Amino acid sequence: MFVQFVQFETSLSEDEVMAVAEARAPQFRAIDGLVQKFYLKLNKPNHYGGFYVWKSREAMLAFRETELAKTIPAAYKVVAAPDIDIHEFLFALREEGVFAPDAEPA
Repeated sequence: MFVQFVQFETSLSEDEVMAVAEARAPQFRAIDGLVQKFYLKLNKPNHYGGFYVWKSREAMLAFRETELAKTIPAAYKVVAAPDIDIHEFLFALREEGVFAPDAEPA
């Protein structure tokens, strides 16, 4: 599995960010290979992020080519290029829960 941490600054208010996230959540739930996505409010003003857990690098790369992925900056009115970190997942401390290899997508 792979994890992807995306951080961005937006010109939207927190209420607007939440509305966009909630409106787009069903589309993310439908992504094949996405085990989980956490929506994050970061410690800097107007900074938010997403923490994605992918079943494979291929699933993550396939998502990046979708219209949904390509519309993220416009949907969230991202101010500058987002910071994106990608890491290979080694193991989970606990077998149950969201990071278990057999967990169902969110």
